[in-house]
Amino acid sequence: MATRHNVVTTAKGPGHRPPSTTTTSAPTTTTTEQPGWTIVSQLPSGIAVDSQSSPQTDGDPVTVLRFHAGIVHYALHVGSKDPPTGGAALPADAQPAIGPAEQAQLLAAFNGGFLMGAGCDPCGVGGMAVAGQVLVPLQSGMTSLVLDPNGGASMGVWGQGFPPAGAAVSSVRQCLPPLVSGGQVSPDVGNVRAWGATLGGGNLTARGAVGIDARGNVLYAGGMRVLPSDLAKALVSASAVTAMETDINPEWVQADTAPSPGAPLSAALPNQNRPANQYLSGWTRDYVTVLAGP
Repeated sequence: MATRHNVVTTAKGPGHRPPSTTTTSAPTTTTTEQPGWTIVSQLPSGIAVDSQSSPQTDGDPVTVLRFHAGIVHYALHVGSKDPPTGGAALPADAQPAIGPAEQAQLLAAFNGGFLMGAGCDPCGVGGMAVAGQVLVPLQSGMTSLVLDPNGGASMGVWGQGFPPAGAAVSSVRQCLPPLVSGGQVSPDVGNVRAWGATLGGGNLTARGAVGIDARGNVLYAGGMRVLPSDLAKALVSASAVTAMETDINPEWVQADTAPSPGAPLSAALPNQNRPANQYLSGWTRDYVTVLAGP
């Protein structure tokens, strides 16, 4: 059975890494298109989602989606096969399929992290908590996407000044040490094995990543034939200060967007394997939904 308890967390005291590893959502609004970015979804309150394509010298371009703080919020969903839930009673907006109420607010969705329990040389994967219940124990040193009870997002390295003291923590998705920390690409980015085993053994494969910028905007980066370094560089170019690689390999990397809440979804990654409505019908692995409204 999974351990179940409220995961409101208090960060430890002095001696831990300073808050350069931590970025918290802050209300921001953008009403005009920024050079280099293309508007994907716009609400009366401002741009909700925009995107850019980052060319690479190897493989495919990396697509970066930016979700604007103060205009969107998030929900973390379990998959039908992973993570293990241990019979935990989870709300409708955490189930393997997106329900009608959530679909009415839906602007985007993107894949979660590695299969829980998957090995990764030289590190583990991390843990996961959903709607206040720890499903897989959380690990210090792992990059963590944290959602508060209102669906606001923050990111940092668990146990290294993050989450801050008194933070309300509802859901957590951890996956590996940081791909980007303090706005800098990981020094281990060239060790491809450290970022997961690829199908067929090649270095270029489908990969996803999630990051956050200094304004609290969440960034998703992905491509179907990319290296970890491609994701990291694209995210730093998009102003990420913290980022983690999420899932890899073609079956599991997917991102979808809609032009307005509840509108039909379109695949955001060129040549992605999964259909744009996959998360509506349900999926085997965890994923994140992006919803209209702060």
